[in-house]
Amino acid sequence: MAKRKGPDSVDPKHRWDRPLQAPGRTQVDFEERVDFRRLHDYRLARTRAALAQSDLGALLSFDQHNIRYTTSTVIGEWARDKLTRYSLLTGTGDPYIWDFGSAAKHHKLYAPWLKNDHCRAGLLGMRGAVGSDLFLFKQAAKEIKAILKAEGVAKMPLGVDVVEPPMLFALQEEGIEVRDGQQTMLQAREVKNIDELTLLNMAAAMVDGVYTDIAEALKPGVQESQIVALATKRLYEMGSDCVEAINSISGERCSPHPHNFTDRLIRPGDQAFFDVIQSFMGYRTCYYRTFNVGRATGPQRTAYKKAREWMDKAIALLKPGMSSDQVARALPQAKDIGFASEMDAFGLNFCHGLGLGLHERPLISRVNSLRDPIELKAGMVFAVETYCPASDGVSAARIEEEIILTPTGAKIISLYPAEELPIANPY
Repeated sequence: MAKRKGPDSVDPKHRWDRPLQAPGRTQVDFEERVDFRRLHDYRLARTRAALAQSDLGALLSFDQHNIRYTTSTVIGEWARDKLTRYSLLTGTGDPYIWDFGSAAKHHKLYAPWLKNDHCRAGLLGMRGAVGSDLFLFKQAAKEIKAILKAEGVAKMPLGVDVVEPPMLFALQEEGIEVRDGQQTMLQAREVKNIDELTLLNMAAAMVDGVYTDIAEALKPGVQESQIVALATKRLYEMGSDCVEAINSISGERCSPHPHNFTDRLIRPGDQAFFDVIQSFMGYRTCYYRTFNVGRATGPQRTAYKKAREWMDKAIALLKPGMSSDQVARALPQAKDIGFASEMDAFGLNFCHGLGLGLHERPLISRVNSLRDPIELKAGMVFAVETYCPASDGVSAARIEEEIILTPTGAKIISLYPAEELPIANPY
């Protein structure tokens, strides 16, 4: 099967011969760190290139990651699930943003990279909270149609990522052909520039430190939820702008993996694993580590060794020019970890793109990649996850490395040691 290709990358001018920066979060006059205007220009150019290669005339975004990618605006986690902010980018124009009235006014004052009259107050259904009156949707659809006409793309399909049904219907009533725009946006977001890589590296460095704190705190009598609290506090102290979730799993809860935390008391000899999902300047981490508390058994060590072997095998294949189906075939099968089907086992042994979103393209797994492969490119960033249950029936090892694809292969940026099973506070 032919491999799908995304838009031609805009040259990020990476200095692959140099170590990737992990600077402090302040800006200084004596080093070039993150250049946010360069970052905005790059993201906009990537989106325009993806749009030009599609048959779409414009992209209407309600997905917060896509809004941030094209407009460099954000109003925090409050907006994550509201579906009330939206942006529009045509192939011929500059980005528009509709926001809460006061936020739109703030953009006019503090976001000079956006045209002043392109920052507008907007309100839609707020997931039905506004009520059954469809006036707001119809008004927004008419405004969008007018912009599409003014920019010469009204007769072309409009790409939309996620949307409330009344908004979809209002667009269609205006004679707008609505198509899937999410794939176009995810193609744009596939390859990162040096500023994105630096921000991802800084976010990973924060988690490096948090795992040191977790290792010190992992003692009998500590609750899973206390580890979550400790990590959340520490991340915000270091500058995180969103601690999205922290998995905290221990003892008999490790197999099967429940993907959440409780107030369970951690006990001597427990195998425990954690996933820190947070963001710095919007760029996320997905970073698992497994520990044993005080001591480890033979089955626990064996499970960890297998998970590490699977991890290293997958990482060795992640290089530019590789097809994602080849990586997927190297991942363990569902039966290897006690599941009946690949769907049952999904999310335990796979690779997923990482950026403004927790799960970006390419996503490599046995569920999708064997049918729909994609070519890997330098500048892609992956979170590589492996999971192996222990033969004792309750323990399990979970490891995850964040890697950047360089021209010569994978570079790991999640640096808390994981080559061998870490024993926290050994007896």
